[in-house]
Parts: sequence; C-alpha cells; structure tokens
Amino acid sequence: MQEHSAPLIGRDDEVEAVAEVLRSTGAGARSVLVTGEAGAGKTAVVEQARRVAVRQGAKVLRLGWADAEGPDGAEALADAVCGVLARIHDGRLPARITAVRRVRLRTADRGGEAVLLSTLGEVLADAAHYLSFALILDDAERMPARTASALGLLLRAFRPAEVPVVMAGRPMVPGRADGTRLPASADRVLELPPLPSADVGELIVRRLGRPVEPALVTVVLRSLGPLAGNPAAVLSVLASLEERGRLLELDGQVCLTELGGQVRLTTDALELGRLGRPGASPDADTVGTAAALARLVEGAELRLEDLHCLKSQVAHSEAVGRTVDRLVRDRVLAVDWDGRIAFAVPALAAALRTLPARSDLRMLPDDPDMRSLHARIVTSVTDRLGADAAGAGHPRLADHVAAAGPKLDDALAVPLLLAAARRGRTNSAWAVRGYVAALRRLPPDDSRTPGVLRESAGVSLRYADHAGVLALGEPLFSCLDGPLGGTEDRDGLEWVARAWTLSALYEHRSPHAEDADPRFRAALERVCAAAELAALGGRYGIGPTAPGPWPAVDRATVTDRDPAPDCDAATGQAAGSGPVPSPAEVRLLAAAAGSSAEFERARRGLPRDAFGEEALDRLRNAAAFGDLAGAFEAVLGERYIGAGDSTALRYHTMVRDYLTGDWDRALSTARRIEARGRADGAGGVGHLARALAAEIQLQRGEVGHAREWLDLIPDSVTHSLVARVRLLIRYFSEPWEEAVAGAWRDLREARESGQLAGVEWLPLRVLWIGIVEDSPEVRRQALAELEALHEEMASPMTHESVLLGRGMAYHDADSALAAYRLVQERGDVYYRSHCCQVLAEAGEDPQPWLAEATRILHSLGVGRPIGIMLRSAARRRNVSLPRHRATREELTEQDVRLIDMVSAGSTNRQIAAGLACSEKTVEQRLTRVFRRTGCRSRTELAAAWLDGSLARSGLVPDAGQHGGDGGRPAARPAVV
Repeated sequence: MQEHSAPLIGRDDEVEAVAEVLRSTGAGARSVLVTGEAGAGKTAVVEQARRVAVRQGAKVLRLGWADAEGPDGAEALADAVCGVLARIHDGRLPARITAVRRVRLRTADRGGEAVLLSTLGEVLADAAHYLSFALILDDAERMPARTASALGLLLRAFRPAEVPVVMAGRPMVPGRADGTRLPASADRVLELPPLPSADVGELIVRRLGRPVEPALVTVVLRSLGPLAGNPAAVLSVLASLEERGRLLELDGQVCLTELGGQVRLTTDALELGRLGRPGASPDADTVGTAAALARLVEGAELRLEDLHCLKSQVAHSEAVGRTVDRLVRDRVLAVDWDGRIAFAVPALAAALRTLPARSDLRMLPDDPDMRSLHARIVTSVTDRLGADAAGAGHPRLADHVAAAGPKLDDALAVPLLLAAARRGRTNSAWAVRGYVAALRRLPPDDSRTPGVLRESAGVSLRYADHAGVLALGEPLFSCLDGPLGGTEDRDGLEWVARAWTLSALYEHRSPHAEDADPRFRAALERVCAAAELAALGGRYGIGPTAPGPWPAVDRATVTDRDPAPDCDAATGQAAGSGPVPSPAEVRLLAAAAGSSAEFERARRGLPRDAFGEEALDRLRNAAAFGDLAGAFEAVLGERYIGAGDSTALRYHTMVRDYLTGDWDRALSTARRIEARGRADGAGGVGHLARALAAEIQLQRGEVGHAREWLDLIPDSVTHSLVARVRLLIRYFSEPWEEAVAGAWRDLREARESGQLAGVEWLPLRVLWIGIVEDSPEVRRQALAELEALHEEMASPMTHESVLLGRGMAYHDADSALAAYRLVQERGDVYYRSHCCQVLAEAGEDPQPWLAEATRILHSLGVGRPIGIMLRSAARRRNVSLPRHRATREELTEQDVRLIDMVSAGSTNRQIAAGLACSEKTVEQRLTRVFRRTGCRSRTELAAAWLDGSLARSGLVPDAGQHGGDGGRPAARPAVV
C-alpha cells in the first residue's frame, strides 16, 4: 500500500488517507479535518502526508491564518488567501489580488462578508484551474472564533472547486460559536485514536534507538493512565527519564533504574493532562491548585472529607472548591466510591509536584510540603475522637501524621501512630508505615521502643515486607548501642536484630560489603546469632566469602551472651517456630555449601525427623546456585513466609527459569536485579545473577555481553558460579593451559574457604577442555578431582557430575544414562543436553540423543554450530546431524507470542518491541516458526493460528509450560 517508509508509528492508514485527499485535485477534490487530543500527532500526520503527496507530484500550500494582519473573520481569511495566491506563479496573480481588494473596499462598511467569501472561493478555484494545488492549515482549534466561522462558511457555501483542503486541530468545544462550523464543513472528520500498546512499545524503541526491556514499556503505559496511547505524552515521559538519568543500558537493552520510582511528564507538557477545557490552556490558579493537591496526595491518602475539614484553613476556599470540581469534571482527578482522590495520570501528578503550589492551599508561605494541612487533617479528627480512637478508627491517618512531621506534637502523634499500626495489621503497608513513623519519634531509651520494634518486625515479616524490616535499622542500631535493659527487652531486640539481618540477606546486602553501613557490623558484634546469620551470606554469593571454616564469628569477641532460643515476636512461640531460622538451622544452611562431613554435623544438631531427604537435596541444589530463597524454603518448610519482592526472590525466579530453559526470561530478571541494585540502594547487588547472566550469554555466543556481566563482579566474590564462567572466558581468550591452571587455583580457594557447593562444574569443564584439546593428562586429573569432590561432598549434583564425567572420559553409556535420569528428575534442561551429547557418542542408537540435544540447544537459543562434542558424535557414529527443521517439536511460549502478534498484523519492528529483541532476531525466529509449522508465509501462518490448525497439530504447548528461544547465532559451540 505504502510508497514510503513512514516514520510515524501506528499512523500509516491515517497518513495514507490524508495524502489521498491532498492528491484529490480536479472534480474529486475533497476536504478533511484531522482531529484528536493534544499530543495525538495531528500535525505530524498532516506533515508526513504532505511529504508523501509532494513526492508523488502534488503541490501543497499552507493557509497561514496566524500571520493575517486584518481583523478577525473574513478579513483575516482574505489576507491568508492572498498569501496562498502569491505562491502561484501563473501570471494571473495581479488580477486575482485586484478582485479581492475591490470587494474588500466595496463591502468594508456594509458587512458584505458573504460577497468577500464568494470572491475568495472564485479566485482560489481560478488558480486551481491553471495549477492544481491543495491547502493545509494546522491548529484549527486556535483560530479566532470569527475567522473559524468564516472558514467554515467558505468551505460549506463557497468551496473553491478542485482545491482539496486538509485541516488539523483538537476536538472543537461544543457551545463555542465556531464549535461545529469546521467539522460540519469537512467531507470527513478523521479522528486519531490512541496508539495500541504494541505501537507504544515500537515508539519507545525508535525514540531510544535500542531494544528496551518490556518492563520499561509497562511502566510508561501505567504512568500515563488514559494518556497511555498519546505519542507526545510517551515522548515526554521518555525525555523526563533521560533528563533525570533514570534509564540504564544493560545487556544490549534499555532498562529503568527502578520500577517503583516516580515517572513524570516534562513540565512543558502539562497541558496534556487536560487541565481546563480541551483546547484551552490551564490558568495559573488551576495549575497551582493541582500542584498543591498532587503534593497532598503524595504524602497521604486524601479524601473529599479531608478537603471539607480544611475549608476554614484555606483562603478563598470556595474558589478552590470550584477548581477541584472542574478538575474532577475534566477527569484530571478521579474520586472513588469511598471518596479517595487520585490523579488519573500519575505522570502528570509527579510533574505537578515539581511546580510551585498555589499559596491559597498552604497554611504558611514557607510550608511548600503542606505539612500544616496534613496536621490540620489529623487534628480535625483527634479533636473529636482522641489520638487512640482516631488511630484505631482511621488507620490511614498515620500517613498524614508522618507527612505532618514536626507540625504535630509527639504526645499526640505517637499514640495515634501506634493505634493505627495495630489496627492496620490487615493492611501491611499502613501498619509498617505507622510503626516506622512512631519509632522515628520515640527515643531509644523510651520503655515502649523495644516492644514497638518487635511488633513492627513481626508484622513486616508476616507479609514478607523485607524493606519494612530494613526501615527499622536506625532505631534498632540506636537501641543496640545503649544498655539493653531487662531480659524481655534484650531477647526482643536480639530477635529484631536477627530479623533485620534476615531481611538484609533477602535483599542481598552484606555487612562485609564495602558500602555497608558500619553500624550494621557494629550491631552484629552485640548479637552472636545475628552475626552468624550475616556470615551465611558469603556462602550464597552475598558479599565476600569469609576466610577459614564457617562460621567466621569468634564468640569470645561478642560482648553479649549467647542468643536465647528463637521466639517469633509476633506469635510468642518457641524456638524454630517463626520465619527467622534458629542458630541450628543457620548452621545447616551454611553447611549445605560445604563438605558432607560438615553437612552431617549440622544435620545432627536438629531433630532427627526435621527434614526429609527430598528437602535436604533441594537445599544442597539451591546452595550450588547460591539460591538463598530456595535454601530458606527447603529448611523452613511451612514456616517460610516468602521473599516478597526482594532481590533473593528475583534471583530464585531467575535460577528456576535458567534450569527449565526459559533463558530469555532469566536474562530479563537479571537486568531487573541489576537495575534495582543500582537505583538507590533499595536492593543489594546480585553478583550471582550477574554470573548466571554471563553464563547464558556465553553459551549463546555473546562473549561481549558475557564479559560485561562478569566485569561487574568484584574479585572478592569467589562463588563457584563465578568461577565456572571465568574459566570459559579464559579459555576463549587465553592459552587453554592457562585457563586450566586458573580453574585449579579457583578450586583450591574453594576448598580453603569451605565454599564447595557447585564447584564440581570446574573439573567437569576442565575435563571437556581436555577432551577438546586431546590432553590425556588433563582428562585424568579432571576426573580424579571430580571423584575426590564427590567423596568430599556427596551431594546430588556431584553424583550427577561424576557419572557424566565418566561417560565423557570413558564413553560409558551406563554412567551417562544414569546421569541423564538424575538430571531429568532435577529439571536442569541445559545439563540434560550434555548427557544427550555423551549418549550420542556412547549409546547404541545415537539418533534419538542427537535429536534431543539439537532440540534443547535450539530452544535455548544456543544456535549453530551446535557443539564440538555433538558434531563429533555424529561424525564418529557415521550418522548425519538432525536438521532442526525436520523435528516437529512443540512451539515455545515465545513462538506463540510471535505468531499471535503476526496474526494481529504487527510488523517486525512492533514484534521486536513486544519481545524485547532486535528485528534480526524476529526474522530468525519467524524463519524457525515457518520450519516448525510448515507454513510458507505470514498469511498462511496467521490462518493456521486463527483456524486452530496449529493447536490440532499438537505444536502449541499446554498452558503453563515455558519455553525459551533466544534466536541469536552463537559465536562459539555449546560447551559443558
């Protein structure tokens, strides 16, 4: 259809429609009004259509009404028409201008507007008879009412023959004199709809010039509410994000540094929020009132009843009330059934907060945060009910107390905050904010402080709100710095210290990190159990690994007594019953990363029937990946309260996706962990997420991206995941002998530190290098190290590795088959592919194993060549390597999403934006989908999808299954 590559996103049909009107000269000349809300792209559509029509031979002139010097109405329109005529060089300009002047002079004092408009139509028609041209005019809604009325009359009654006219402007306001003239005068009104989400994603990709994380598109859409499909609003948000450094490029994609931070419009785009009537700029009072309301809403939940309470405190309250009513009527503000006030466009509210608030809504000129208004909202209730009853009956008031700050006395604020927190336990956010605000007002030596700390930590842990627990750090450290008081207070503070340390681990924060709060380490010196829990982090890749045997805590240096038995501060139950692990459970968690002897000693410290073998295996497998959340889940069982939105949970999700083969999703999670850690300290750094992301990129042949991830990991982190990636990086960039020597150094360090979980990958990969480089000595040493490690650790993964190593070294099919079954049961898709490679060489029938290995590696996006061992197996067995397109395996979730977008008519650029990949990757995936389905075109593929043929063929996976499909060709073969 298109004879041009339109730079506009999602407006191809509209551009073509307008270009067709501009080309409609002669008897078929028509007129169109392009309309839409501010920022919809009306001017851009008309300008693009003009360029298209000009390239196709049309002459397009602008009707410059804004430059007219005459009075509004027909006189101004006559000036604009004369400006058009001056650009038509056919020798008849003097005659046409003279005709217009004669009529203007003759009718100047007699109101002959109709005669003048008739003459304008005639001279334009005469010019078009000699030279075909089209007229365009922009910002029609800004035309003075009389001029717009004259233009409407000209087009309806005296339309110049053979002159197409294209107008652009916002929807006309009913009731104005010109409100219906222009739409009624046009042959067609073309309204620009909001862009769909896929087009918004494509717009963002084009604006930033790089692939983007899908989460970035989601946040932008959510922040704009009803303006989500407005191109100018989207571009405004992106400009604001760039100005404030909120965008970060990771792994070749653009991410947000933090998903939860405020996203706002640039302040020069505020009229996009439709403040005031459509087409009218908001006045200063309206903007100021909206800015004040935006600040109030940010500080606390605001209701209509609160505004009524402020009438006596706000100057010109009636005018303010009318402004609020208008903001609600114009859908700038939304009010729910309970009277809660919110901004329909969150990004608009965030931008308004950067503007000066209207003074009428401030108690004092020096009170820009409106603390006095928050205080007044509180006192209007407490004056009637008292602090305790107000907090219990209206827990939302806790936010207003916090926002009021010093404007409220502690004697009033603390009882209200505590009552609100205790009443608001069903709403964890209210409860946590209430407790934290109360603790900020309570001094450390107040008798209530230890109890409030216990209550707050208990509520936060119950809802897996680890950020809420960490918010208790300041008052906790202050209490631990002073005398601990009686036994009950001391036990409670110790429990809170352990809960705080647990949440720090969930957020991947270590007291031994360079940027750690020194008070954290000092507080741990007072509580031995908390110090041991913190030391656990080193064994799970959280901070540096402490030297020597675990725990690296000298009890003789701890100034306080040994910890009391565990007690859940929220329930008061005995040892080991709460979400905080007992000292014995902490020792078991740490021992899971060490030797079998250490693990058995730790296990004997717990009841004999505390764990089943399955739970212990899951614990040791989690330790191999440094998966702290998975390890806690295995040990705590029903007491595991979840990891909330913590870094540990995100990494746990990433490990699961890595094992099940959804590597695209795993990489996306790694980017989110990294961006969150860099934002503002909300989450700790995920060193092992970096290592696992480097591992995926390395296997996909993206060595550059793998190096970028690996360079982010400090040398002090020595977890086996990091060591196994460093081994391959060395192998690809250094002499292989140096890479092997480095692996043996890493293995020695792991043994010295007792950090053995997952280290079996080092000798296994050295064994692979020995086979590839044909070094019998390296193969012998690697296998000996594997077997020694298994004797030392006796974990499920060392057992698998020894079996696989024997299969690789001796072509032992029985060992490889046993490893295959164990790995399949554990659910490690990539590890299973290596078992298939070995079985293809050692088994009786290589074809099934070659086919399965090929399918797995393609689904992971490893690409071709599939792998040295795989190709070698096919060559030695004198069989051909299975062609991937011959296997009719199920489509992955990514394939299904791609097909669905193709069926919806999406372009490759739109699909790339939706799947967060490049257009080249989309082409590769689409080619593979054609091979899998047997379809030969996009049309045939869409038809097979829509009529259910693909589902009936068994290619579509069941709901809930996850696939992965990277689509990038690998620069190196798949390796162990």
